[in-house]
Amino acid sequence: MKISVAIDGPAAAGKSTVAKKVAEIKGYTYIDTGAMYRAFTWYCLEKGVDCQDEAACVALIPEVNIKLRPGHVVLCNDIDVTRQIREPRVSGNVSYIASYKDIRLFLVDQQRTMAGKHSVIMDGRDIGTYVLPNADVKIYQIASVETRAIRRYDENISKGIPCTLEEIEEDVRKRDYIDSHRAFAPLKPAPDSVLLDTSFMSVDEVVNAVIEIIDKKIQEKGGN
Repeated sequence: MKISVAIDGPAAAGKSTVAKKVAEIKGYTYIDTGAMYRAFTWYCLEKGVDCQDEAACVALIPEVNIKLRPGHVVLCNDIDVTRQIREPRVSGNVSYIASYKDIRLFLVDQQRTMAGKHSVIMDGRDIGTYVLPNADVKIYQIASVETRAIRRYDENISKGIPCTLEEIEEDVRKRDYIDSHRAFAPLKPAPDSVLLDTSFMSVDEVVNAVIEIIDKKIQEKGGN
């Protein structure tokens, strides 16, 4: 039985961490849409393009080839950028790139193609509302700004990425505003999504809650 799971929510809400674990447990294909936008952002920065210059960024579309590989490896034009896309300079600009309609259409087309082949769990900002509006399961994962900033800070430090908690919190607030106010496919919960506040939940507790939601939907559909 093929099933699609959409997990949306603001920056640093822990979507990717949870989605990866759920994918491993359920045997689904994990599609990290955020990593794709980050890879495009990284390419713009490498080319010396201002990420707030929409026309200049969109003009790079024909040059960009992004691939997701097993082990959560991200390639941009066959260069492994898995670590580079988590650097502060990328985090501080990715919401601009993700707000540009032509770039979203370019990447969404790829995401939908991947989702049509397997049971998938996909996380991002507009998966349940735009990318996969007919997803079997839609979850909107939230947490307080302070909680999200601490999580992202700890994640960066563990990966050896230099940053301060203050700059991470400022970045989270900025990304929340940009993501929720963009004209095309803004961040917002789908009407039929399940709201999951993870502010005071451990990763394992969130994973178990998501699996419970998925299993309930499978039972409703008469699957196994």
